[in-house]
Amino acid sequence: MNYQPNSAEVKEQLEGVLQRHFGCTAAEASREQMYKAAAITVRNLLSDKRSKYKKKVNGAGAKRVYYMCMEFLLGRSLKTNLCNLGLAKAYGEALGQLGFSLEDLYECEPDAGLGNGGLGRLAACFVDSLASLDYPATGFSLCYEYGLFKQMIVDGMQVELPDIWLPGGEVWLTPRTDRIYKVKFGGRVVENWKEGHCEISYEDAEEFEAVPYDMMISGANSTAVSQLRLWRARNINNFNMGLFTQGQYTRALEESNNAEIITKVLYPSDNHTEGKLLRLTQQYFLVSASVQSIIRDHMAVYGTIENLPDKVAIHINDTHPALCIPELMRILIDEYFLSWEQAWSMVTRTVSYTNHTVMPEALETWSEDLFRLRLPRIYTIVKEINERFCRDAWNTFTGNWNTISKLSIVGYGQVRMANLSVIGSHSINGVSALHSQILKDSTFKDFYKMYPERFDNVTNGVAHRRWLCYSNPKLAELISDCIGDGYRHRPEELSELAKFADDKTVLERLRAIKHENKIVFADLLYRKTGQKIDTHSVYDVQIKRLHEYKRQLLNALNVIGLYLDLKENPDLELQPQTFIFGAKAAPGYAMAKRIIKLLCMISRDIEQNPRIAEKLHLVFLENYCVSMAEALIPSAEISEQISLAGKEASGTGCMKMMINGALTIGTLDGANVEMQAAAGKENMFIFGLTAEEVEQLWLAGYRSSAYYTSNEKLAKIVNYLTVGFAGESFADIASYLLNGHGIADPYMCLADFESYRLTHERMIRAYQDKEKWNRMSLLNIAAAGHFAADRSIEEYAQRIWRLKKVK
Repeated sequence: MNYQPNSAEVKEQLEGVLQRHFGCTAAEASREQMYKAAAITVRNLLSDKRSKYKKKVNGAGAKRVYYMCMEFLLGRSLKTNLCNLGLAKAYGEALGQLGFSLEDLYECEPDAGLGNGGLGRLAACFVDSLASLDYPATGFSLCYEYGLFKQMIVDGMQVELPDIWLPGGEVWLTPRTDRIYKVKFGGRVVENWKEGHCEISYEDAEEFEAVPYDMMISGANSTAVSQLRLWRARNINNFNMGLFTQGQYTRALEESNNAEIITKVLYPSDNHTEGKLLRLTQQYFLVSASVQSIIRDHMAVYGTIENLPDKVAIHINDTHPALCIPELMRILIDEYFLSWEQAWSMVTRTVSYTNHTVMPEALETWSEDLFRLRLPRIYTIVKEINERFCRDAWNTFTGNWNTISKLSIVGYGQVRMANLSVIGSHSINGVSALHSQILKDSTFKDFYKMYPERFDNVTNGVAHRRWLCYSNPKLAELISDCIGDGYRHRPEELSELAKFADDKTVLERLRAIKHENKIVFADLLYRKTGQKIDTHSVYDVQIKRLHEYKRQLLNALNVIGLYLDLKENPDLELQPQTFIFGAKAAPGYAMAKRIIKLLCMISRDIEQNPRIAEKLHLVFLENYCVSMAEALIPSAEISEQISLAGKEASGTGCMKMMINGALTIGTLDGANVEMQAAAGKENMFIFGLTAEEVEQLWLAGYRSSAYYTSNEKLAKIVNYLTVGFAGESFADIASYLLNGHGIADPYMCLADFESYRLTHERMIRAYQDKEKWNRMSLLNIAAAGHFAADRSIEEYAQRIWRLKKVK
């Protein structure tokens, strides 16, 4: 039985931490000190729980999964940990007795700056579910000092500022200076044959230390605690005192800062050589430190490397950690002196890979020259993997060198990470049924011919306890009143809620809860920004990375259409609508930044027209983050999932909004396909071209101008881009849609516009029938259990990682 302190014990622990760490009493403590004291007590509880669980895992000889990802978008930890541990009430009472509010302490915590979007949020959901389901798991990433960036909107333009999260977030991290590893870059590789094997040494290599910082991730009412190990880089010789004493202060500091640059920022811009070099360095630093840590822990328990694939599963989340394949080969061959064949068999039975994109530009490649220079030993191993693979591929594609060259890891001066990931993994999965089919039919079709048994699908899922139970407690209470609490641990039981689809009392409570959540979000927005929104308007929400294929621009075109209608006739009968966008654009992505400016200028223009603003509002959320999502998602009524069909791998925001009762307008793309199958066609609003129709239209020759000339309303909207908003013309975006640079309207906004507009109108008509809308909302919630991360993790654990629970 896990130790559960009562409120008196919590109070005593908090007072003890304040005295030991801050030298003050509760009466003297600031809110920030009390937040840190609460975090330290929770961290200590989790560390103790993790230690006990680790002994059970070691004693059982259980297989563990190590989940590698360049990002873990955790958000805040205090609330989730307290809710998972069942301690929120005890802490609330103890803090109240000490003169503090638990809700106020939640607000003290910064969002952990360790991620960007869906990839990192998925990883965070998965480590939560792994712990909740009692599977032994460790996540690996980097301890970024600044994370992605803090987004500021200045005159409609995105400006990137450092995301300073560590001063408040570091309290969750435990430095493990007893587990430091060395990572080498550059230099020359020297081979020495000795006693029948080849010993590898390095000359003139740059060497850094990888220092681990551990964060404990709680499970809900579970025995297990997941561990997230974050690596920070530092120089081995921390400071060049010789240079400093000679007066060369700047040079001395530059040398000591070389290592710190590696873990300074997530995803540095890579539109220049220095950025590419830093990204490659980050990726190898992550995998080298992580694989060394995995091997060390394995040997400490088992004392032999021979059973590694039976006891260890290494999962690479997208291609960023793909270098763990040659790095594991390096350790097995250079340090354990295994033959190539033995080592390769072990690697391919240990590693599995999730692909997250079909976008060609997102399938990572590196310049071969840069790769060889920075990672000389890894380069020779990758070359050998490639040569052996090409010989095997000849058996399948005899005489077809064009196909083999496309499948090769090294070719045309490039090193291809996606190809390495497929060749070195025993399992390759997509993240929705449609995405996985596209991988087999298109992206990796020739690999599928070689390795059909390796391809699988695991549709994404979200941490339903965090995104429903903790973020929307009133809705969770309603569901519990209807079907009991079982769904909290068995999300598939949400399907029982469908029995209440015609219960008017339940539907009325559902409507009231949604409206209360809208008021909560509106109040939060006003406190943070001073913006007021109409809580009786429809909350229409699109929250995603800003990317052309996600088509925030299509949404904007529809908003412009409504704006022009109201400009012509301010008395037009129109359901009040508030369009809410949350998105960050990559710093070097000019078109994405331009779309942000368009959205902000439309918003400003509407504000300058009070009559229009009575019925239409557009809000662009500056620096959208996890903690803001926890308030916004429970209030959302329309969920915009409008990517061009065939481009979105899955999406998880769609699932979070679905489980909170929002209705989806979307294309048949990513997870939308399965969501429609689960909820029923009549409970979603699908529009636009299918993936097959998109492909056929490209083959036939897509001409966006044909849609422009044949649709008077669309032409009017596109023309108005040239006129502009709030004094700024967006003629460049009009040109992008009609003329383009090579391809006009590459993501077919104009082709799908009319279908989108009409579907949106149909959705608004449905909204005005409150009982019908609430019934559809309830049926979406009832169908959302399938899209919980618990279901995804069970599929990974059983089919791919072959894990057993340790209780």
